Amino acid sequence: MKSITRLGPCLTALVACSVLGVTARGTEPKDSLGWSPQAAATYLDSRATFWTTWPNAARDHGTFCISCHTTLPFAIARPALRGLLGESGPGAAETKILENLLTRARGYREMEPFYPDQTRGIPKTSESRAIEAVMNALVLTTRDRPSGHLSADSKTALANMWALQMKTGPQNGAWTWLNFGYEPWESPNSAYFGASMAALAVGTAPEGYAAGSEIQENLKNLRGYFQREFDKQSVLNELMALWAPGEVPGLITPEQRTAVVDQTFARQMADGGWSTAAIGSYKRQDESTIDTGSDGYATALATLALQSGGMPPGDARLRKGLEWLRHHQDPSTGQWTATSPNKQRDPKSEPAKFMSDAATGMAVLSLTFGR
Repeated sequence: MKSITRLGPCLTALVACSVLGVTARGTEPKDSLGWSPQAAATYLDSRATFWTTWPNAARDHGTFCISCHTTLPFAIARPALRGLLGESGPGAAETKILENLLTRARGYREMEPFYPDQTRGIPKTSESRAIEAVMNALVLTTRDRPSGHLSADSKTALANMWALQMKTGPQNGAWTWLNFGYEPWESPNSAYFGASMAALAVGTAPEGYAAGSEIQENLKNLRGYFQREFDKQSVLNELMALWAPGEVPGLITPEQRTAVVDQTFARQMADGGWSTAAIGSYKRQDESTIDTGSDGYATALATLALQSGGMPPGDARLRKGLEWLRHHQDPSTGQWTATSPNKQRDPKSEPAKFMSDAATGMAVLSLTFGR
């Protein structure tokens, strides 16, 4: 991720639309960017607002959990729209997410983990502590980056994250991660994703944090994990490792970078997009037919990772992927759509929307990359 507060060429037009009242979901026309930042913001804000009141997300002390699919993508992508929309600061939804995170982070010792061992079984407490520590660090460093100043809360969150880094076993250098058997974020394969989120937190942190002498041993172990476990990963996880080195160099070797770029383009669909099923090699638990066409999540991740990994903007294959994103934002909702790789979901259910939540956040990050 490059700077996440960016000014776009369409700022004047967007402000004019706002003045005229053309901001309702589904009514914001596409501008010179080829997609609607306002519609994306409306969708992301609505989904974040939903999450703050959804009973399934509620936790102790009046807090709610942060999710890999809805609130984490929201928290790191929503600031990227601020400059395009002429916003002076975070809106209500973003503020509530951040305040909740700070409440939990500052009251860390008093807060129950997202999923305690006592009700969910061992080792859910340690998995929950690790995943929350990594996400806290990433959200807070994302908040700090535009100012160029690393806040006290971010320093504490990063210290808590490093304290939970594994120092032995197959995950040495990474973090134990939630495993509910759900791809791509809560499965036995998700530790690589988690390590990528930690690397992004480090690279996003301002004030040259990644170069600090006090974390070099931690980074050495993290690089060792990425390189040692690379060949065991799906292309989806490898793309996470390609995205992260844009901020923390050397996580994977040049040979590994070349391999993931080649594998990614080999899986690009004729229409320019990518399929989550194809880059993850998933099979649904209920044996229903998995969607194999291009989708918003895979295409957003692939194009974001390729850009972060140094692919030239003029590369025709990359341009084709970005064009797919520009032409596949849902005009009625503002979202980019993806479906569950785990089971056939009732389209009316909230879990059915989770992949699209992540797809929309990632699409925003990809389409605003470098702005």
